[in-house]
Amino acid sequence: MSDTLKNTLLFAVIGVLILLTGFLQSWNTALVILNMGLISAICALGVNLQWGFAGLFNVGVMGFIALGGLATVLVSMPPVEGAWGAGGFQVLSGLVSGALVIAAAIFAYNKMPGGKARTAVILIILVGGFFIYRAVFDPGVEAIEAVNPALEGYLGGLGLPVLLAWPVGGLLAAGAAWIIGKTALGLRSDYLAIATLGIAEIIIAVLKNEDWLSRGVKNVIGVPRPLPYEVDLQESAEFLGWAEWLGLDPVTASTLFVKLGYAVLFAIVLGIIFWMAQKALHSPWGRMMRAIRDNEVAAEAMGKDVTRRHLQIFILGSAVCGIAGAMMTTLDGQLTPSSYQPLRFTFLIWVMVIVGGSGSNLGAVLGGFLIWFLWVQVEPLGLMLMDMVTYGMAADSPLRQHLLDAAPHMRLFTMGLVLLLVLRFSPRGLIPEK
Repeated sequence: MSDTLKNTLLFAVIGVLILLTGFLQSWNTALVILNMGLISAICALGVNLQWGFAGLFNVGVMGFIALGGLATVLVSMPPVEGAWGAGGFQVLSGLVSGALVIAAAIFAYNKMPGGKARTAVILIILVGGFFIYRAVFDPGVEAIEAVNPALEGYLGGLGLPVLLAWPVGGLLAAGAAWIIGKTALGLRSDYLAIATLGIAEIIIAVLKNEDWLSRGVKNVIGVPRPLPYEVDLQESAEFLGWAEWLGLDPVTASTLFVKLGYAVLFAIVLGIIFWMAQKALHSPWGRMMRAIRDNEVAAEAMGKDVTRRHLQIFILGSAVCGIAGAMMTTLDGQLTPSSYQPLRFTFLIWVMVIVGGSGSNLGAVLGGFLIWFLWVQVEPLGLMLMDMVTYGMAADSPLRQHLLDAAPHMRLFTMGLVLLLVLRFSPRGLIPEK
């Protein structure tokens, strides 16, 4: 069987599974799976850039996705005027003073000769600057968080169109990746994994606790949408006529219309990123990255700046994850920092890349759709299976109750089983790198 035919069949299987979901369950569920599959495929492409192209083991994917979600709030939410008036500019002044302290410490480190004098000066700058920063920053934060805390209590955003937040999410994640990469990319691969995991947890902790920035665990709701609200569609005479022509009730028709609209937008973004990733893969730059991945020592001996190239690919992959994070928050309509969990936003993305085929962009897309479909559908299918297994048992049977309670864990069991089967029978993934 040719590779083209095999790949076509694999994607056809995914399409059939989504269509069966629509026919057997509901088209709303099918479109939810499709939309999140598109976003998951973009996340997998970002990780594949880092791991498949350059061999960088980034276990902090969750942090970059969360930064994309934060960008959606900062760009699209309207500014909270009361919060800005209460302490917005004081908070900005505090952040600027903190940046100046860091810049002054770096300047002293670079300009002064090494020794105890330089160490003492840097310590004085950092300790004294910290107290100045907190003296300016903390009162502003308290004033902002006291402004209508039940509904607001944060600065809000710029009130710009939400679609602008998607590239901004990529830029924000890329900026964080540059800072992290300048520090961590000199480490060995296992240390890089630990560093990125810790940094991702720090990012989530900041989002959970800095209410003035993201409302913390109180969540930001009502994120603007690029598509009309279902209620508005249901009040449109033209849309009602179109729904009647299709034989659908207005509620169902409006819900499907919005979800299809998101699917089109997400598919366009996925298509653009996939095309760019393919161009990069087959370019001299892409061949150089794979040469560095396969043998860093030989590449360095040929004059390649390995650390610089690693930084480039680390920034690019993180930017793609940031874009996906912004799209996800737009789809959800809210930013929920407590929902970012390593299992969902790091481990699952890695499973998508490994199952699809490390180093293969097409494999990353396939893995994104396949693994997300299984993640959503295995739990209800597991419950159905347990119902069949326990059929005929007494209603108060401890064994029956135990088996039914174990159904939600079928998700994790299935992920592990799929991963093991792929590694055993197709160790390079379903669509291996050529």
